[in-house]
Amino acid sequence: MKSDIEISQEAKMLPIVEVAKQLGLTDDDLELYGKYKAKLSEDLLKRTQGNPDGKLVLVTAINPTPAGEGKTTTSVGLGQAFGKLNKKAVLALREPSLGPCFGIKGGAAGGGYAQVVPMEDLNLHFTGDFHAITSANNLLAALLDNHIQQGNELRIDPRAVVWKRCEDMNDRALRNVVVGLGAKADGMVREDHFVITVASEIMAIFCLASDLEDLRDRLGKIIVAYDFDGNPVTAKDLKAVGSMLALLKDAFLPNMIQTLEHTPAIIHGGPFANIAHGCNSVRATKAALKLADIVVTEAGFGADLGAEKFFDIKCRMSGLKPDAVVLVATVRALKYNGGVPKDELSKENLDALKKGIVNLEKHIENLQKYNVPIVVTLNSFVTDTQAETDYVRTFCEERGCDFALSEVWEKGGEGGIALANKVLDVLENKPSDFKVLYPDTMSLKEKVETVAKEIYGADGVDYSPAALRELDRLEKLGMSNCPVCMAKTQYSLSDDAKKLGRPTNYNISVREVYPSAGAGFVVCVLGAIMTMPGLPKQPAAYNINVDSDGKITGLF
Repeated sequence: MKSDIEISQEAKMLPIVEVAKQLGLTDDDLELYGKYKAKLSEDLLKRTQGNPDGKLVLVTAINPTPAGEGKTTTSVGLGQAFGKLNKKAVLALREPSLGPCFGIKGGAAGGGYAQVVPMEDLNLHFTGDFHAITSANNLLAALLDNHIQQGNELRIDPRAVVWKRCEDMNDRALRNVVVGLGAKADGMVREDHFVITVASEIMAIFCLASDLEDLRDRLGKIIVAYDFDGNPVTAKDLKAVGSMLALLKDAFLPNMIQTLEHTPAIIHGGPFANIAHGCNSVRATKAALKLADIVVTEAGFGADLGAEKFFDIKCRMSGLKPDAVVLVATVRALKYNGGVPKDELSKENLDALKKGIVNLEKHIENLQKYNVPIVVTLNSFVTDTQAETDYVRTFCEERGCDFALSEVWEKGGEGGIALANKVLDVLENKPSDFKVLYPDTMSLKEKVETVAKEIYGADGVDYSPAALRELDRLEKLGMSNCPVCMAKTQYSLSDDAKKLGRPTNYNISVREVYPSAGAGFVVCVLGAIMTMPGLPKQPAAYNINVDSDGKITGLF
């Protein structure tokens, strides 16, 4: 059996200018990054604003397990299947982070015969967008420390600096550091912190801004610290906005590549869904909707994280209204939720399936609260039995969901035609009446508790004293109308990664709260989740190499 990277390296890619012609684009509409990558031009984005919007399909999933779910694979395969049906479709996906690539998750280009290519480029440096975001983030940090060093005209309290540096790599040693050591000229000694680039507020702003002026305005609102009187100090106060904007200008243009079957894929931005808002850029999604009849996008991890943030943050702020949701599961993952060890998942086990399917049930119930029609798809494995598949199909249909099998990993677009036809039927016959989960007028605590109870199934919320103080401060600063961005483990509906299935009789724990004023939301950190991940004992980096011909191996 060929590996994902072997399949991608054998692919016969078309020049990106040929792929773009499917959307009616010319060479002048692209800014080329070699033969197979390009950015959409600013002129194109402005010229197409008056075009009618296509249909927007969100792909999400149950909670991830070691058994695998295949959300991105399903997204890519669905896009390819629409192409097989002669539909004008485009993908709108996130860029991968280097951290998981060299850590435990691998890349995010899909899998099997449902991948976007060039896979190595996408999973590594791509077009340099993350470098630009990292640089803008750390420029602001440098200007902040320099201001304190050069007389501190703004009276910044070094003990109340909240802006963190970032790095696009899993590096746990940087979570808590001390800067300014050395001579007096080396800066003021203070505690500092790093987050991974995909958790940076710059990434969130980058993905939520609609145009350059909106990007400029949001960057200026970033709260970097508080002064000795407790007043917020912003990036605008530090005169940092213009230079940050200069670093981000080119990166802010959406990227285009292709699938193995030459379906156009617009890939831009990449916040994690467990510690950030988990969606590709608003700019890319809106551009895709102007260029195609159907846009397939996705939101990170399970629907309790990615889909909730897609709806309650991205759609709320952008005015986007999804027309359908595809909810991905696997028989193997459902049995894992039912208590079956990973090495026994290939055996038929209806009892475990019935026990673990409550995880899928909760995600269905959650998505139904947004009034968007749902198609559940099982990402098929050869070890799945007919009895297991039939049970899941009946379970979903009894709950008002359409159902289809997906075989895109093995068969590419051909294996997604049943799913594509089901989605088309939903788009034509089941209108969406999208609504957000909570109104802007709720207090921040009420919003946290609404997500905890309605989405996670918790009984209530326990707050640390520091979290309560920060919530009170942010209410007084006028941020009570902001949505909340919950940072929690992706592996459970709860904030405890070990609680599989559908946990009940528990409270979630909010240990930290901080503002993302430029992004326009308030981050609540739950349980033990870290905004700078660490590497596992056996990182994927151990297996990645380059052969004597310059071909990368071991990337997945």
